[in-house]
Amino acid sequence: MSDKSDEHYKAEPSIWMRGLFMLIFAVFFGLAETVLLAIAVVQFLWMIFAKEKNQALADFGVSLGKWLSQVAAFQTAATEEKPFPWGKWE
Repeated sequence: MSDKSDEHYKAEPSIWMRGLFMLIFAVFFGLAETVLLAIAVVQFLWMIFAKEKNQALADFGVSLGKWLSQVAAFQTAATEEKPFPWGKWE
């Protein structure tokens, strides 16, 4: 009897910590959506006036998209790897 209750007790704190990280990443995800929208608007205006895309904005958009994908994978428990700032930025 004590083996099962001990296992359950040991697993609980990590579940609550994961829940805390999920909450933090949900907030970060919402902020990143706003940043993505701002980048898209600036890129659009850049293309109107400069007649070409801003490669730095395009590269950052790709990088931000990868990060959003990593967050989604963590949020849905497809991975246990935490994205940036606890993991590396790609």
